[in-house]
Amino acid sequence: MMPIILSMILILSLIFSILVVIQKRKNAGITGFKSALTSICFFLVPVTTLLAYWFNFMGLLNWSITVILLIVGGYCKKYIPVSKK
Repeated sequence: MMPIILSMILILSLIFSILVVIQKRKNAGITGFKSALTSICFFLVPVTTLLAYWFNFMGLLNWSITVILLIVGGYCKKYIPVSKK
């Protein structure tokens, strides 16, 4: 019962944080795919881990995908526009 509750909390918080990021990008007037790539990669990390947990696929492939997503997300951080404040 506890893994189901924790999975639901993760899914709800992930949806909420995606909506917040979309709203902040819209308010700042930021467009483009490259600037959103960092957020996409960082949001795919918990999705990958959750799917691996659900389907009993915790292993080297899951860790490799997670590390690759973190590296790509960190690399694409340079495309995020700098605030003028």
